[in-house]
Amino acid sequence: MTKTERPEWVDDELFPFQSRFVAIDGHTIHYVDEGSGPTLLFLHGNPTWSFVYRDVIGALRDQFRCIALDYPGFGLSSARPDYRHLPEEHIKVVTSFVDALTLSKVTLVAHDWGGPIGLATVGQRPAVFERLVLTNTWGWPNGDPKAHIAAHMMGGPVGRLLIRQLNLFVNATIPIGHRLRKPTAEEMDHYRKALATPDRREATAVLPRRITASRALLAEVEANLPNLASLPTLIIWGNADVVFGDKERRRWEQLFPDHHTVIIEGGGHFVQSDAPDRFAAAIRDWRMREPG
Repeated sequence: MTKTERPEWVDDELFPFQSRFVAIDGHTIHYVDEGSGPTLLFLHGNPTWSFVYRDVIGALRDQFRCIALDYPGFGLSSARPDYRHLPEEHIKVVTSFVDALTLSKVTLVAHDWGGPIGLATVGQRPAVFERLVLTNTWGWPNGDPKAHIAAHMMGGPVGRLLIRQLNLFVNATIPIGHRLRKPTAEEMDHYRKALATPDRREATAVLPRRITASRALLAEVEANLPNLASLPTLIIWGNADVVFGDKERRRWEQLFPDHHTVIIEGGGHFVQSDAPDRFAAAIRDWRMREPG
């Protein structure tokens, strides 16, 4: 994959969008920018990329401007050689991306690691963001024993070796994270090929450990949440997620009084891919009801 060319393995029918590239802090950032209307900024988690939102973008681009980027080292983005793939670094990149595109009046759509990364970006650029869509994510230090076990197992030496050598995070979490449908072989190929080499997989190997190692960052995100509490917020929640459950959803509902919740019954962790039609309909219906 060259730095500014879309690789041949990307299927134009599965991902029917123009691939765009922008230089950010020494990285080459891939993104899509489709449609016109109110701006939606989609942030992915681990180990996915903008591809995870493809059906949602396809359903919404007739009424919205849909922007989705890949963090350095994920998807079709390239990282500069000294990049460590830390969430702290991703926040700087996303903030610079928002500046580079001179975005305004944005609705953040954040999933998984996109939650703390996106909410930190909102804290950096509060005048840019007007609304939030939070889906199966978190924004505080995670004290759940399951999270600590996962961080130790997947973020430790053995877990990182398996991720780097066998693409374990993609091969395990993508199928488990879909409960309403099974990802096709072609879809799985698009996740695998985006992380096709051990060096590319370092991006996804780093983040499990950061669930606990980035406690200071997550505490900063948490401390700023009261400053965002007035933002209208849509909570889309797959209730069959093995990662985030009712406890996290209820906390979001308490933090954001002006919220509307849509529960996707039976939806897995990757709910935007598991139930894209319902996901898109939830955004459309909520956004069209909101003034402005």
